[in-house]
Amino acid sequence: MENFTYYNPTKLIFGKGQVEQLAKEISPYGKKVLLVYGGGSIKRNGLYDQVVNELMSNGIEYFELSGVEPNPRLTTVQRGVEICKQEEIDFLLAVGGGSVIDCTKAISVGAKYDGNPWDIVTKKYTPTEAIPFGTVLTLAATGSEMNSGSVITNWETKEKHGWGSPLVFPKFSILDPVNTFTVPKDQTIYGIVDMMSHVFEQYFHHTKNSPLQDRFCESTLKTVIEAGPKLVNDLENYELRETILYAGTIALNGQLQMGYRGDWATHNIEHAVSAVYDIPHGGGLAILFPNWMKHTLKENVDRFVQMAVNVFDVEPNGKDKEAIALEGIEKLRQFWDSIGAPSRLKDYDIGEENIELMADKAMVNGDFGNFKKLNREDVLAILNASL
Repeated sequence: MENFTYYNPTKLIFGKGQVEQLAKEISPYGKKVLLVYGGGSIKRNGLYDQVVNELMSNGIEYFELSGVEPNPRLTTVQRGVEICKQEEIDFLLAVGGGSVIDCTKAISVGAKYDGNPWDIVTKKYTPTEAIPFGTVLTLAATGSEMNSGSVITNWETKEKHGWGSPLVFPKFSILDPVNTFTVPKDQTIYGIVDMMSHVFEQYFHHTKNSPLQDRFCESTLKTVIEAGPKLVNDLENYELRETILYAGTIALNGQLQMGYRGDWATHNIEHAVSAVYDIPHGGGLAILFPNWMKHTLKENVDRFVQMAVNVFDVEPNGKDKEAIALEGIEKLRQFWDSIGAPSRLKDYDIGEENIELMADKAMVNGDFGNFKKLNREDVLAILNASL
């Protein structure tokens, strides 16, 4: 494996009723909080009232930024930055899923910068300070609650980019599986796909001697494969929600990627698709990932064989390596189909009319991918295979 340094300062507070820890965790940072949330589901399920009661009963003044989009937009980040500057906010609190947290991360650094926050997202400016923030997670998917990454969409320019900074690790994240009970079936499915995709992005690499990391990845995938279908059919099962919630955090908090670099090409292509069409991130990944796998199969067929045998229990005897690998990819496709994930771009009424545009969006920073470097022709091939 390669040399590495692992750093993750986020305090993870996991379990039933842990929102009661909120005021105690916020108090070291100040008394003026910006509460950031999405479309209002936290009001319908009672979490909003719990959070506000915790703040008010402890003398914490709060302001609100609501309406964060599923693919959080630059304009929403800018609204949050303006509130922070006007009200001299001490602390940000993201209550929601990965989109709300990603938006909060951008606000936290944007509020300490005089220019456009898009400069930070596009890496034209490196932030030097940030408003501290915490999270109360409501959706198992992105892992944003325990990492320093974020994805923001500029809808006006049809661009969607991932970015990160050590400044935007949450100070704490509260994960209560009960707060995910009301996540609807489709969003639960997208979350399962998203966390599995995060593991796959890390699993496909060329670094030698990573047996422990490989087994971490494989066991995380097998756990999700075992629990995911049960959860889709039993959405208020505490133990299943608990398992999937924890798996989503582990999938992208850095623990799986010590000692090597993952690929991340499929995420880049999906960002281009959803920048143009604003589709659910997990839905896009479900469509694209098996086609990326087929396209890159010969880059390291042994890696795909390992996945097929160790994750999907493909019987290898009497088959050549490529046949084993393809069977594993097909089993992944079948699994995602079985839980109701989309499999073709046409499931979102996406045809070939903007294939060239999406390829251009994906290629904005040149060739990409660490497992196999993709050029524009590769991207077009994967997109066309996904129609």
